[in-house]
Amino acid sequence: MSAMADAYEIQLRDYSMHELTFEQRLTLLVDTEYTSRINNRLKRLIHGAGFDQTYASIAEIDYSPGRKLNREYIEQLSSCEYINQRNNLILMGPTGAGKSYLACALGMEACKRFYKVKYVRLPELALDLSIARSEGTIRKVRKQYEKFDLLILDEWMLVPLQEEEAKEIFEIIYVRHKNSSTIFCSQFAPAGWYSKIPQETIADAILDRIVHSSHMIEIGNGKDSKSMREVYGLKQR
Repeated sequence: MSAMADAYEIQLRDYSMHELTFEQRLTLLVDTEYTSRINNRLKRLIHGAGFDQTYASIAEIDYSPGRKLNREYIEQLSSCEYINQRNNLILMGPTGAGKSYLACALGMEACKRFYKVKYVRLPELALDLSIARSEGTIRKVRKQYEKFDLLILDEWMLVPLQEEEAKEIFEIIYVRHKNSSTIFCSQFAPAGWYSKIPQETIADAILDRIVHSSHMIEIGNGKDSKSMREVYGLKQR
């Protein structure tokens, strides 16, 4: 209990503490240790989430008219009730509209409530699964992605999937369905996902387990609106 030990040494050097009772000083020490552990736990969760944008914040979201975002609705989502209800979010919008920023901001709120969160781009997930298949560790990798309370999948269906990739991603979606929540960030509406998935039956199975339990948010980027990468000073990738 290093935080408590450090606080005790400070108390010993602070003569004003001698006016407090034993119980009062002990309470201060316990509060210090508790706060330290909570802060350390939060730091571990945020670090483990691997956010693309660690500075993302609900308080800093741009609600200019061209973006078509409902402030009250976003603040409601920041309560993380959708995670309690095992619902998903689909964030749609053009490149630079701020899908990743909003997803990371919601992910940060989930960490603050001590949910286990993971951010990953779909191409990276597909690569992880491909390597795991070749190394014979696919079950272990699946379990890793299944355990998160909130999984953020960025660049969802940006490029077509290979057949084996689609099957493995379906397995993750299948296990997470009704057990945990996922945020999908995509440039396309769900109807456009079909052409990115090689087999119609797999496409139907994936969409069936996503769309019916998802809140959909379309983020605009009107003619007079700056790209969110410009607003937040990000470089184009």
